[in-house]
Amino acid sequence: MTRHKTVDVSVDAMLDDLRTLVEIESPSRDPEALAASAKAVAAVIENRLGGRATLVQSEAGPHVHWSAGGEPKVLILGHHDTVFPLGTLERRPFRVADGHATGPGVFDMLGGLVQAVHGLATLDDRSGVEILMTADEEVGSRSSRALLEERALACGAVLVLEGAADGGGLKTGRKGCGTFHVSITGRASHAGLEPAAGVNALIEASHQVLDIAALGRPDVGTTVTPTVASAGTLDNVVPAEATVVVDIRVESADEKERVESAFAALAPHLDEATIAVRGSISRPPMPESASAELFAVARRLLPGLEGKAVGGGSDGNFTAALGVPTLDGLGAVGGGAHADHEFLVIGAMAERANLVAGLVHAVQHA
Repeated sequence: MTRHKTVDVSVDAMLDDLRTLVEIESPSRDPEALAASAKAVAAVIENRLGGRATLVQSEAGPHVHWSAGGEPKVLILGHHDTVFPLGTLERRPFRVADGHATGPGVFDMLGGLVQAVHGLATLDDRSGVEILMTADEEVGSRSSRALLEERALACGAVLVLEGAADGGGLKTGRKGCGTFHVSITGRASHAGLEPAAGVNALIEASHQVLDIAALGRPDVGTTVTPTVASAGTLDNVVPAEATVVVDIRVESADEKERVESAFAALAPHLDEATIAVRGSISRPPMPESASAELFAVARRLLPGLEGKAVGGGSDGNFTAALGVPTLDGLGAVGGGAHADHEFLVIGAMAERANLVAGLVHAVQHA
Protein backbone atom coordinates (compact mmCIF):
# COMPACT_ATOMS: atom_id res chain seq x y z
CA MET A 1 0.00 0.00 0.00
CA THR A 2 1.38 3.41 -0.96
CA ARG A 3 1.33 5.93 1.83
CA HIS A 4 -0.25 9.36 1.55
CA LYS A 5 2.31 12.14 1.80
CA THR A 6 1.32 14.84 4.28
CA VAL A 7 0.78 18.14 2.49
CA ASP A 8 0.54 21.61 3.96
CA VAL A 9 -2.98 22.95 4.10
CA SER A 10 -3.87 26.57 4.69
CA VAL A 11 -5.41 27.12 8.09
CA ASP A 12 -6.38 30.65 7.08
CA ALA A 13 -8.29 29.29 4.09
CA MET A 14 -10.03 26.74 6.29
CA LEU A 15 -11.04 29.46 8.74
CA ASP A 16 -12.40 31.57 5.87
CA ASP A 17 -14.60 28.69 4.73
CA LEU A 18 -15.63 27.95 8.30
CA ARG A 19 -16.68 31.56 8.81
CA THR A 20 -18.78 31.40 5.64
CA LEU A 21 -20.67 28.33 6.83
CA VAL A 22 -21.12 29.41 10.45
CA GLU A 23 -22.49 32.80 9.41
CA ILE A 24 -25.31 31.08 7.48
CA GLU A 25 -27.33 29.71 10.37
CA SER A 26 -28.74 26.22 9.81
CA PRO A 27 -31.10 25.12 12.58
CA SER A 28 -32.73 21.71 12.17
CA ARG A 29 -36.39 21.78 11.09
CA ASP A 30 -35.97 25.12 9.28
CA PRO A 31 -36.03 24.13 5.58
CA GLU A 32 -35.54 27.71 4.37
CA ALA A 33 -32.42 28.24 6.47
CA LEU A 34 -31.14 24.78 5.57
CA ALA A 35 -31.63 25.51 1.86
CA ALA A 36 -29.30 28.52 2.19
CA SER A 37 -26.84 26.46 4.20
CA ALA A 38 -26.86 23.63 1.65
CA LYS A 39 -26.02 26.06 -1.16
CA ALA A 40 -23.09 27.40 0.86
CA VAL A 41 -21.83 23.90 1.67
CA ALA A 42 -22.07 22.94 -2.00
CA ALA A 43 -20.16 26.06 -3.00
CA VAL A 44 -17.32 25.32 -0.55
CA ILE A 45 -17.03 21.75 -1.85
CA GLU A 46 -17.10 22.83 -5.50
CA ASN A 47 -14.62 25.66 -4.98
CA ARG A 48 -12.09 23.40 -3.27
CA LEU A 49 -12.63 20.08 -5.08
CA GLY A 50 -14.20 20.94 -8.43
CA GLY A 51 -17.11 19.07 -9.96
CA ARG A 52 -20.71 19.68 -9.02
CA ALA A 53 -22.45 18.98 -5.75
CA THR A 54 -26.06 17.81 -5.93
CA LEU A 55 -28.73 19.16 -3.59
CA VAL A 56 -30.98 16.25 -2.70
CA GLN A 57 -34.31 17.74 -1.70
CA SER A 58 -36.19 16.36 1.30
CA GLU A 59 -38.93 17.43 3.69
CA ALA A 60 -36.21 18.28 6.22
CA GLY A 61 -34.20 20.43 3.84
CA PRO A 62 -31.56 19.74 1.18
CA HIS A 63 -28.87 17.13 1.69
CA VAL A 64 -25.61 17.83 -0.16
CA HIS A 65 -24.01 15.00 -2.18
CA TRP A 66 -20.75 15.21 -4.12
CA SER A 67 -18.95 12.47 -5.99
CA ALA A 68 -15.50 12.50 -7.57
CA GLY A 69 -16.59 9.76 -9.94
CA GLY A 70 -15.22 6.31 -10.49
CA GLU A 71 -16.05 3.19 -8.53
CA PRO A 72 -17.37 4.26 -5.08
CA LYS A 73 -14.88 3.41 -2.33
CA VAL A 74 -15.30 5.75 0.61
CA LEU A 75 -18.12 7.94 1.94
CA ILE A 76 -17.28 11.10 3.88
CA LEU A 77 -20.37 11.54 6.04
CA GLY A 78 -21.59 14.50 8.06
CA HIS A 79 -24.40 17.00 8.48
CA HIS A 80 -24.89 20.72 8.01
CA ASP A 81 -27.82 21.22 10.37
CA THR A 82 -27.12 22.56 13.86
CA VAL A 83 -29.07 22.63 17.12
CA PHE A 84 -28.98 26.41 17.50
CA PRO A 85 -32.05 28.56 16.69
CA LEU A 86 -31.96 31.52 14.35
CA GLY A 87 -30.54 34.53 16.14
CA THR A 88 -27.80 32.63 17.96
CA LEU A 89 -25.19 34.11 15.63
CA GLU A 90 -26.08 37.64 16.66
CA ARG A 91 -25.52 36.75 20.29
CA ARG A 92 -22.52 34.52 19.67
CA PRO A 93 -20.82 35.52 16.40
CA PHE A 94 -17.98 33.67 14.72
CA ARG A 95 -14.71 34.62 16.38
CA VAL A 96 -11.06 33.57 16.24
CA ALA A 97 -9.11 34.26 19.42
CA ASP A 98 -6.64 32.56 21.76
CA GLY A 99 -6.21 29.57 19.48
CA HIS A 100 -9.93 28.81 19.30
CA ALA A 101 -12.68 29.41 16.77
CA THR A 102 -16.10 29.93 18.33
CA GLY A 103 -19.62 30.33 16.99
CA PRO A 104 -22.71 28.16 16.50
CA GLY A 105 -21.77 24.87 14.85
CA VAL A 106 -17.98 25.23 14.73
CA PHE A 107 -17.43 21.92 16.55
CA ASP A 108 -20.66 20.12 15.71
CA MET A 109 -19.91 19.89 12.93
CA LEU A 110 -19.04 22.53 10.37
CA GLY A 111 -15.37 22.48 11.32
CA GLY A 112 -15.12 18.79 10.46
CA LEU A 113 -16.66 19.41 7.05
CA VAL A 114 -14.21 22.19 6.23
CA GLN A 115 -11.22 20.16 7.40
CA ALA A 116 -12.24 17.15 5.32
CA VAL A 117 -12.76 19.19 2.15
CA HIS A 118 -9.36 20.85 2.50
CA GLY A 119 -7.74 17.51 3.24
CA LEU A 120 -9.28 15.95 0.14
CA ALA A 121 -8.04 18.89 -1.90
CA THR A 122 -4.47 17.74 -1.23
CA LEU A 123 -5.08 14.42 -3.00
CA ASP A 124 -4.08 14.19 -6.66
CA ASP A 125 -6.51 11.29 -7.07
CA ARG A 126 -9.96 11.63 -5.54
CA SER A 127 -11.64 8.89 -7.54
CA GLY A 128 -14.11 6.80 -5.61
CA VAL A 129 -14.67 9.49 -2.96
CA GLU A 130 -18.15 10.70 -2.07
CA ILE A 131 -19.27 13.38 0.37
CA LEU A 132 -22.74 13.45 1.93
CA MET A 133 -23.78 16.27 4.25
CA THR A 134 -27.30 15.71 5.54
CA ALA A 135 -29.85 18.25 6.78
CA ASP A 136 -31.44 16.38 9.68
CA GLU A 137 -28.89 14.43 11.72
CA GLU A 138 -29.57 16.43 14.85
CA VAL A 139 -33.25 15.43 14.77
CA GLY A 140 -32.97 11.73 13.97
CA SER A 141 -32.00 11.51 10.27
CA ARG A 142 -35.47 10.41 9.24
CA SER A 143 -35.33 11.93 5.76
CA SER A 144 -31.66 11.12 5.14
CA ARG A 145 -31.30 7.60 6.53
CA ALA A 146 -32.21 5.71 3.36
CA LEU A 147 -29.84 7.85 1.28
CA LEU A 148 -26.89 7.61 3.65
CA GLU A 149 -27.35 3.86 4.02
CA GLU A 150 -27.51 3.47 0.24
CA ARG A 151 -24.28 5.42 -0.29
CA ALA A 152 -22.53 3.65 2.60
CA LEU A 153 -23.31 0.24 1.12
CA ALA A 154 -22.20 1.41 -2.33
CA CYS A 155 -18.90 2.80 -1.04
CA GLY A 156 -17.98 0.11 1.48
CA ALA A 157 -16.24 2.39 3.99
CA VAL A 158 -17.46 5.42 5.94
CA LEU A 159 -15.57 8.26 7.61
CA VAL A 160 -17.80 10.31 9.91
CA LEU A 161 -16.95 13.97 10.53
CA GLU A 162 -18.47 14.38 13.98
CA GLY A 163 -16.27 16.22 16.47
CA ALA A 164 -13.42 14.37 18.14
CA ALA A 165 -13.72 12.70 21.51
CA ASP A 166 -12.20 14.41 24.54
CA GLY A 167 -8.50 14.96 24.00
CA GLY A 168 -8.79 14.59 20.23
CA GLY A 169 -9.42 10.86 20.14
CA LEU A 170 -11.50 9.11 17.51
CA LYS A 171 -14.90 7.60 18.29
CA THR A 172 -14.49 3.88 17.77
CA GLY A 173 -17.83 2.81 19.25
CA ARG A 174 -21.18 4.41 20.02
CA LYS A 175 -24.17 3.38 22.05
CA GLY A 176 -27.50 2.82 20.40
CA CYS A 177 -29.93 5.51 21.43
CA GLY A 178 -33.58 6.39 21.29
CA THR A 179 -36.46 8.16 22.96
CA PHE A 180 -39.71 6.82 24.37
CA HIS A 181 -42.86 8.83 25.13
CA VAL A 182 -45.13 7.34 27.77
CA SER A 183 -48.65 8.80 27.91
CA ILE A 184 -50.86 8.13 30.92
CA THR A 185 -54.61 8.67 30.93
CA GLY A 186 -56.62 8.83 34.14
CA ARG A 187 -59.83 10.64 35.00
CA ALA A 188 -60.33 14.18 36.19
CA SER A 189 -62.33 15.09 39.27
CA HIS A 190 -62.54 17.90 41.82
CA ALA A 191 -59.56 17.55 44.16
CA GLY A 192 -61.56 18.87 47.10
CA LEU A 193 -65.10 17.64 46.55
CA GLU A 194 -64.56 14.24 44.90
CA PRO A 195 -60.89 13.28 44.94
CA ALA A 196 -61.71 9.57 45.06
CA ALA A 197 -63.83 9.84 41.92
CA GLY A 198 -60.75 10.61 39.87
CA VAL A 199 -57.92 8.48 38.58
CA ASN A 200 -54.73 10.42 39.25
CA ALA A 201 -52.52 10.31 36.18
CA LEU A 202 -49.69 12.04 38.06
CA ILE A 203 -49.57 9.30 40.69
CA GLU A 204 -49.61 6.69 37.91
CA ALA A 205 -46.79 8.55 36.16
CA SER A 206 -44.78 8.48 39.38
CA HIS A 207 -45.10 4.69 39.52
CA GLN A 208 -44.08 4.47 35.87
CA VAL A 209 -41.02 6.66 36.35
CA LEU A 210 -39.74 4.33 39.05
CA ASP A 211 -40.48 1.23 36.94
CA ILE A 212 -38.79 2.79 33.91
CA ALA A 213 -35.69 3.92 35.79
CA ALA A 214 -35.28 0.38 37.13
CA LEU A 215 -34.77 -0.85 33.55
CA GLY A 216 -31.28 0.67 33.45
CA ARG A 217 -28.28 -1.64 33.63
CA PRO A 218 -25.16 0.52 33.92
CA ASP A 219 -23.08 -2.63 34.42
CA VAL A 220 -23.63 -3.47 30.73
CA GLY A 221 -23.76 0.12 29.50
CA THR A 222 -27.55 0.55 29.46
CA THR A 223 -28.88 3.87 30.74
CA VAL A 224 -32.59 4.60 31.02
CA THR A 225 -33.17 8.22 31.99
CA PRO A 226 -36.56 9.90 32.42
CA THR A 227 -35.92 13.44 31.19
CA VAL A 228 -39.18 15.36 30.76
CA ALA A 229 -42.53 15.00 32.55
CA SER A 230 -45.78 16.91 32.58
CA ALA A 231 -49.15 16.46 34.25
CA GLY A 232 -52.25 18.29 35.37
CA THR A 233 -54.14 21.44 34.47
CA LEU A 234 -55.22 23.21 37.67
CA ASP A 235 -54.24 22.94 41.31
CA ASN A 236 -57.72 21.79 42.37
CA VAL A 237 -58.22 19.13 39.69
CA VAL A 238 -57.15 15.48 39.91
CA PRO A 239 -54.94 15.24 36.77
CA ALA A 240 -56.41 13.19 33.96
CA GLU A 241 -53.29 13.10 31.79
CA ALA A 242 -49.54 12.88 32.21
CA THR A 243 -46.56 12.27 29.95
CA VAL A 244 -43.02 11.07 30.56
CA VAL A 245 -40.18 11.26 28.05
CA VAL A 246 -37.27 8.84 28.44
CA ASP A 247 -33.75 8.80 26.94
CA ILE A 248 -32.26 5.33 26.28
CA ARG A 249 -28.64 4.32 25.56
CA VAL A 250 -27.52 0.71 24.96
CA GLU A 251 -24.32 -0.99 23.90
CA SER A 252 -25.71 -4.20 22.44
CA ALA A 253 -28.50 -5.48 20.22
CA ASP A 254 -29.62 -7.79 23.05
CA GLU A 255 -30.12 -4.82 25.35
CA LYS A 256 -31.96 -2.94 22.63
CA GLU A 257 -34.42 -5.82 22.38
CA ARG A 258 -34.77 -6.16 26.16
CA VAL A 259 -35.50 -2.48 26.73
CA GLU A 260 -37.92 -2.16 23.82
CA SER A 261 -39.81 -5.24 25.05
CA ALA A 262 -39.95 -3.84 28.58
CA PHE A 263 -41.49 -0.59 27.37
CA ALA A 264 -44.06 -2.49 25.37
CA ALA A 265 -44.99 -4.42 28.53
CA LEU A 266 -45.43 -1.43 30.85
CA ALA A 267 -48.66 -1.87 32.84
CA PRO A 268 -50.64 0.57 35.00
CA HIS A 269 -50.62 0.40 38.81
CA LEU A 270 -53.92 2.23 39.36
CA ASP A 271 -57.26 0.74 38.46
CA GLU A 272 -58.72 2.38 35.34
CA ALA A 273 -55.49 4.16 34.39
CA THR A 274 -54.25 3.43 30.87
CA ILE A 275 -50.80 3.71 29.31
CA ALA A 276 -49.72 4.30 25.71
CA VAL A 277 -46.08 4.04 24.65
CA ARG A 278 -44.43 5.24 21.46
CA GLY A 279 -40.80 5.37 20.45
CA SER A 280 -37.89 3.02 19.88
CA ILE A 281 -34.13 2.77 20.03
CA SER A 282 -33.86 4.29 16.60
CA ARG A 283 -30.06 4.37 16.28
CA PRO A 284 -28.60 0.88 16.66
CA PRO A 285 -25.34 0.42 18.59
CA MET A 286 -22.07 0.96 16.73
CA PRO A 287 -19.78 -1.82 18.00
CA GLU A 288 -16.06 -1.15 18.21
CA SER A 289 -15.51 -4.03 15.79
CA ALA A 290 -17.00 -1.82 13.04
CA SER A 291 -14.15 0.66 13.37
CA ALA A 292 -11.24 -1.67 14.13
CA GLU A 293 -9.75 -1.87 10.63
CA LEU A 294 -10.00 1.83 9.85
CA PHE A 295 -8.81 2.81 13.32
CA ALA A 296 -5.68 0.69 12.83
CA VAL A 297 -4.96 2.68 9.67
CA ALA A 298 -5.52 5.95 11.54
CA ARG A 299 -3.06 4.86 14.23
CA ARG A 300 -0.43 4.18 11.57
CA LEU A 301 -1.01 7.66 10.15
CA LEU A 302 -1.02 9.36 13.54
CA PRO A 303 0.77 7.23 16.15
CA GLY A 304 -0.57 7.66 19.66
CA LEU A 305 -4.07 8.50 18.48
CA GLU A 306 -6.64 7.22 20.98
CA GLY A 307 -9.99 5.60 20.32
CA LYS A 308 -12.95 5.91 22.65
CA ALA A 309 -16.42 4.38 22.82
CA VAL A 310 -18.94 7.13 23.59
CA GLY A 311 -22.57 7.38 24.64
CA GLY A 312 -23.82 9.75 21.96
CA GLY A 313 -25.20 8.57 18.64
CA SER A 314 -24.48 9.67 15.07
CA ASP A 315 -25.21 8.55 11.54
CA GLY A 316 -22.25 6.21 11.97
CA ASN A 317 -24.57 4.03 14.06
CA PHE A 318 -26.68 3.38 10.95
CA THR A 319 -23.77 2.61 8.62
CA ALA A 320 -22.01 0.35 11.14
CA ALA A 321 -25.26 -1.59 11.66
CA LEU A 322 -25.16 -2.43 7.94
CA GLY A 323 -21.76 -4.07 8.40
CA VAL A 324 -19.94 -1.23 6.64
CA PRO A 325 -16.57 -0.35 8.23
CA THR A 326 -17.13 2.99 9.95
CA LEU A 327 -14.79 5.35 11.81
CA ASP A 328 -16.23 8.33 13.67
CA GLY A 329 -14.96 11.45 15.43
CA LEU A 330 -12.78 12.53 12.50
CA GLY A 331 -13.98 16.11 12.67
CA ALA A 332 -12.86 19.08 14.71
CA VAL A 333 -10.87 18.89 17.94
CA GLY A 334 -12.65 21.00 20.50
CA GLY A 335 -15.67 20.72 22.73
CA GLY A 336 -18.91 22.18 23.98
CA ALA A 337 -21.18 20.50 21.46
CA HIS A 338 -24.73 21.92 21.68
CA ALA A 339 -23.60 24.50 24.25
CA ASP A 340 -22.79 28.20 24.28
CA HIS A 341 -19.12 27.51 25.01
CA GLU A 342 -18.69 25.39 21.84
CA PHE A 343 -15.18 25.78 20.39
CA LEU A 344 -12.74 24.41 17.84
CA VAL A 345 -8.98 24.10 18.40
CA ILE A 346 -7.35 25.87 15.46
CA GLY A 347 -3.96 24.25 16.01
CA ALA A 348 -5.39 20.80 15.26
CA MET A 349 -7.13 21.69 11.99
CA ALA A 350 -4.27 20.90 9.60
CA GLU A 351 -3.48 17.60 11.30
CA ARG A 352 -7.10 16.48 11.11
CA ALA A 353 -7.37 17.51 7.46
CA ASN A 354 -4.34 15.38 6.67
CA LEU A 355 -5.69 12.49 8.73
CA VAL A 356 -8.85 12.36 6.63
CA ALA A 357 -6.79 12.60 3.44
CA GLY A 358 -4.52 9.79 4.61
CA LEU A 359 -7.44 7.53 5.45
CA VAL A 360 -9.06 8.17 2.08
CA HIS A 361 -5.79 7.41 0.29
CA ALA A 362 -5.40 4.17 2.28
CA VAL A 363 -8.93 3.03 1.44
CA GLN A 364 -8.41 3.87 -2.24
CA HIS A 365 -5.25 1.78 -2.39
CA ALA A 366 -6.20 -1.08 -0.08
